[in-house]
Amino acid sequence: MIICHIWDADYPWDVRVEKICDSLAKKHEVHLVCRNSKRSPRYEYAKSFHIHRLPFVSERFGSLNHLIGFPAFFNPFWIYSIWRTIKQTKAEVILVRDLPLAWTALGIGRLLGLPVVLDMAENYPAMIKDLWDRQGFSLVNFLVRNPAVIGFIERTTVRWCDHILAVVEESRDRLISLGVDPARVSLVINTPTSARWTEPPRDAGVGVLRGPQSLVLVYLGLLEWARGIETAIRAIQPVRERLPGVKLVIVGSGRHEGDFKRLVDQLKLHDSVQFLGWLDYSKAIEVIRESDVGLVPHHATESWNTTIPNKLFDYMSMGKPVLVSNAKPTERIVREERCGIVFKERDAEDLARAILALERKDAREEMGRCGRDSVAKRYNWAVDEERLLRGLDRAVESRKR
Repeated sequence: MIICHIWDADYPWDVRVEKICDSLAKKHEVHLVCRNSKRSPRYEYAKSFHIHRLPFVSERFGSLNHLIGFPAFFNPFWIYSIWRTIKQTKAEVILVRDLPLAWTALGIGRLLGLPVVLDMAENYPAMIKDLWDRQGFSLVNFLVRNPAVIGFIERTTVRWCDHILAVVEESRDRLISLGVDPARVSLVINTPTSARWTEPPRDAGVGVLRGPQSLVLVYLGLLEWARGIETAIRAIQPVRERLPGVKLVIVGSGRHEGDFKRLVDQLKLHDSVQFLGWLDYSKAIEVIRESDVGLVPHHATESWNTTIPNKLFDYMSMGKPVLVSNAKPTERIVREERCGIVFKERDAEDLARAILALERKDAREEMGRCGRDSVAKRYNWAVDEERLLRGLDRAVESRKR
C-alpha cells in the first residue's frame, strides 16, 4: 500500500511523525508531505520514507516563505503539493496529522476516492483556547486561531474521515462523546521505541550542573504558560531551604521563555534553575538520563486532560520517577503504574511537598523501576505500532465495503 502522510510543519523533526513513518514503511511505501520554512531540498529520501517539501522562495523575499507554507486548508501551495504527490506516487490512503490541513486532505480524498485517516495528536480547539487564555484577543488569533472555527472544523472532520488515531484513552472517549463510532477510532499513544530503554548511555556534553548532594529535576518540552513551568520554578524556592542542592533543569524553548527567565531573576534562583535551551533530541534524552526526577507540571486544562506528552514515557523508560500534575491522563497512568507522585496543578506548595517526598534515593529507585517495567510491558511503541497498522487496514477495508 502507498501512503501519503501530511505534516503541517518542517521535517525533520517530530518524534511522532518519525515513529509513524518508520513503522508504516515496514509494510508500506510512505511519502511525507511537509512544510519548507527552512528552505530544505524539495525532495529527500529519509532512512525509510520519502519526503516531499513545499516550494520555497529565497530569503530576499523575507516572510513570504512563511506565508507560502502557512497550514491553512485553502492554501493553494499545500493543495497543489498534496495533489501532485498523491498523483505521482499513486497513493492509496491519506494520513493527515491534526486539524490544520484536515479539510485539505478530506477534499482531495473525496475527489480521488481515497480513504482519509486523521492522526489526532492534540485536542486542537482546546490547545488554541489555552493560547487565547494567556495572550488574550488579537486580530491574528481571531482570524487564524479562532477556537469556534477550529471547533467547527473538528466536528466536520471527525464525521467525514474514515478513521481516527487517538493519542490517549481520554481523547478516544472524547471522540466517542462527539458521536464517532468507536470502531473508527484506534489508540496510538506517544510511547517510546525499544531503543529508548536499551541503548547505552552516551556523553551528552550539555553541562547539567550538579553536586554530590544534588537532586536534579528535569523538564523537557515547549516553554509555554499552560505547561506549568511557572509552578515548577516557584516550587524550587521552598524546597531549597531543606535541600540546598535541588536543581531544576529546563530543556526546550518557546513563546514564554522570557517570562520564565524573568521569574527566575525575580526569585533569585539562578543557582537552582538552569535553562539549557533547545537541544537535539538525542542530547535531550541524555539530560534525562543524568537527572533524578522527570517533571510534567502541565495545567489541567481541557487540552491537557485529553492528550499525553511524550516526555512522560521518556522519563519512565529510563527509570526516572515522575512528578505530574493532576491532568487526567498523567494522573491516571502514574497512579496505575505507581511510578511517581501526583500534585495539584498550579500549586507550587503541593509540588514542593512532592519533590521533598522523593528526597530518599530508595523511593526514587522503586518508582523508577515501576515506570520502566510498565514501559517494557505496556507503554511501548511495539504495542502502538500494531494498533497503527490495524487502524490503517481498517480505514482501507471500510472504504471497500
